[in-house]
Amino acid sequence: MSRSYFGTDGIRGRANRHPMTPEVAMKVGMAAGLAFRRGSYRHRVVIGKDTRLSGYMFENALVAGLTSAGVDVFLLGPIPTPAVAMLTRSMRADLGIMISASHNPFDDNGIKLFGPDGYKLSDEVELEIEKLIEEDLSGRMPDGSQLGRAKRVDGVHDRYIEFAKRTLPREFTLEGLRIAIDCANGAAYRVAPEVLWELGAEIVKIGVEPNGTNINLNCGSTSPAALQQKVREVRADIGIALDGDADRVLIVDEKGEIVDGDQLMAVVAEAWAADGRLTAGGVVATVMSNLGLERFLAGQGIQLARTKVGDRYVVEHMREHGYNVGGEQSGHIVLSDFGTTGDGLVAALQVLSVVRKAGGSVSEVCRRFEPVPQVLKNVRFAGGEPLERDSVRSAIDNGRVRLGNSGRLVIRPSGTEPLIRVMAEGDDPALVAGVVDDIVGALHQSAA
Repeated sequence: MSRSYFGTDGIRGRANRHPMTPEVAMKVGMAAGLAFRRGSYRHRVVIGKDTRLSGYMFENALVAGLTSAGVDVFLLGPIPTPAVAMLTRSMRADLGIMISASHNPFDDNGIKLFGPDGYKLSDEVELEIEKLIEEDLSGRMPDGSQLGRAKRVDGVHDRYIEFAKRTLPREFTLEGLRIAIDCANGAAYRVAPEVLWELGAEIVKIGVEPNGTNINLNCGSTSPAALQQKVREVRADIGIALDGDADRVLIVDEKGEIVDGDQLMAVVAEAWAADGRLTAGGVVATVMSNLGLERFLAGQGIQLARTKVGDRYVVEHMREHGYNVGGEQSGHIVLSDFGTTGDGLVAALQVLSVVRKAGGSVSEVCRRFEPVPQVLKNVRFAGGEPLERDSVRSAIDNGRVRLGNSGRLVIRPSGTEPLIRVMAEGDDPALVAGVVDDIVGALHQSAA
């Protein structure tokens, strides 16, 4: 069965346009409420959101659908995605829902679903929900006396703050460090600075004034220039850039230079391997992670397993094979000792613990390898199957031949936007750039 609503990270799209309409959100609530009914007890769902203006609309629509299915709803307000996953488990909820489009602009929004174990739903469960969305559910709804209730829950931010701090040893402190943090005007704008301050750091905050339309706007992990400037301006020891729902992170070193997710995975994996904490002898990353990471880890006796793009696929592979470190170059870092999904704040804390133990600067500790030259370009398309056209396939085949064994080529449609992503890497930067340009040109010509 083809997927009509769910992509690689829940349902996502332009707010108030199909599929991200209040009507669809209400149907998702009804369908998910029915799908997760497991007995005669009072079922409960927790709902968090980021700071997008449309979050109010989708929150109310989901509440209507869920309560009509006889499910009680606990509203968490603006809170990071990993906090929703954590609270789904700790509050013994049957389902967790995060209303967010992550790193996308404010006029997009999305719905992410977590099972009672705090993990994102499998493809099979998502397809079951999709099937229910398309059905007439009126005959399966409970009568008036069995409708659900909804209420807002206080204190959830404090629970997540304590959870994040407990991922570190009790005696750990950030005293003496000046940390600049950019919360992308998103879901972590309250909790992330508070965690760092309670651990003893001097905090410089940006991206902490959400107004409903400025989430990810020239700030956060997808636009780190503002943080880079702030780190240099205030002479911070480190900068931390989260995205709109705080499930990904990038680091800025004391020189104002970016440290991406590949480097962060290398930092944590090397340190955990030395401490005997790294499980399964390796790290899980996606096909987009740099070849330099793979070579560095191999030199440390650590294997790199690759999956298709999407943190859910990284997590699935980690669970199946027993890994406890995984992630994406974009900054989704999954540390399964602590959580069930990417957690930008917890990942940053683990990096800070390595920096403290090593006693060096962030630029010294967090640059573990020299990345292989890599070029990534996005090509927007209006419809159809551009990768199936003969001219495009010929350009891709030719690119693979030119790169040979000294590089990699990854071509894939985005799971969240109408884009074709073209990535190549190899030891010869001119060759890599030429291969990408030829494929991008073929895609543009095929769309003309």
